[in-house]
Amino acid sequence: MGLAILLGVFGVSVILGVPVAFAMGISAAAAFWYEGFPLLMTFQRAISGISTFSLLAIPFFVFAGELMLHGGIAIRLVRFASALVGHVRGGLASVNIFSSMLFGGISGSAIADISALGSLLIPVMKEKGYRPDYAVNVTVTSSIAGIVIPPSHNMIIFVVAAGGGISISKLFLAGVIPGMVMCLCLAVAAYVVALKHNYGSEPFPGWQVVLQTAVSAIPGLITAVIIVGGVLSGVFTVTESGAFGAIYALVLTAVAYRTLGWNEFVISVTSALRTTAMVMILIGFASSFAYLLALYQVPAKLSEFLLGISEHKIVILLMINIMLLMLGMIMDMAALILICTPIFLPIARDLGMDPVQFGIMLLVNLGLGLCTPPVGTCLFVGCAVGKIKIEEALKSIWPFYLALFAALMLVTYVPAISMFLPSLFE
Repeated sequence: MGLAILLGVFGVSVILGVPVAFAMGISAAAAFWYEGFPLLMTFQRAISGISTFSLLAIPFFVFAGELMLHGGIAIRLVRFASALVGHVRGGLASVNIFSSMLFGGISGSAIADISALGSLLIPVMKEKGYRPDYAVNVTVTSSIAGIVIPPSHNMIIFVVAAGGGISISKLFLAGVIPGMVMCLCLAVAAYVVALKHNYGSEPFPGWQVVLQTAVSAIPGLITAVIIVGGVLSGVFTVTESGAFGAIYALVLTAVAYRTLGWNEFVISVTSALRTTAMVMILIGFASSFAYLLALYQVPAKLSEFLLGISEHKIVILLMINIMLLMLGMIMDMAALILICTPIFLPIARDLGMDPVQFGIMLLVNLGLGLCTPPVGTCLFVGCAVGKIKIEEALKSIWPFYLALFAALMLVTYVPAISMFLPSLFE
């Protein structure tokens, strides 16, 4: 009965439009009350959930991403990508995808990716004769590379949700190749669609221009090197690396490039504060929610249910992916990381999957959910930037969905894609 109250109150709250974080808090309070626990436990568990030192890295990561977004880094990355891959058929789509891979590795945010690159590239693609839905679909689906390519604050959320014991440096390394695989699959899909619609390409500007634009883009890319390299080398903790990365981003954009004025700085600080507050509230109440899921033995019961259907690893992992894809259509990514990790990670471990590989699989899967209605945040933002209706985008987005699903299956069933780089540093 307690589990029914927990899930029932949560479901009703979400349907009524209550933000997911508060829906989890309300449902946890209702379940605590039913079990006879003091309601204060809801907040005690929430405070315990955010009292983790590694979570301090999140505001630094978010702030560094906001500085990059508003500090003129994106345009330099786009120029480099355009010089390097713009000559391919449907060249601007390849530029979009390659830019997302580069910018995502700096910002760690899919929304920042769409806001920065979409505002630059979608209007240009329209002017060059690309269909608006094609421009939006490429931008939306490629933006989730930032979730997987380090540094990513979602990786820190996963480590916290897993209860610790997972190396954040290994997780950073594990995300590099899967992020590239995702972008490669999307580039193939974009090329096929470009052939179908007979889209053209940009002239190759020459290797001298490629070198010049690369030199201009490298200082921005060094932000990711500082953050990830500091953690891998052991010089910094993940929190310290985030702080140094934010300082470097501030100095680069405000002093070196001189593209970050006072107004842009205020916007960056405000956005970072807002995002950090939302994430911390979500993590806190999700801790209360997850405590009750463990109390009601949901992970063990779900494991028994899945093993009752099949004991084959391939089938069980496919079922987990399908469940996550369905949940990703109706819930926010961060909330699902916090809720689903304690449930599905023990099952993955029993199947012999490394927790690091599971974390990358989870991020790729839930990233796909950001592009799907009815709660596809990236899809909504992309359509708003491209000034088209969601229905128009959905009619032609299927090749890109299939590309991302193919990447998800590769990450799920080919461990080397995620585990090769971490194995080199063991």
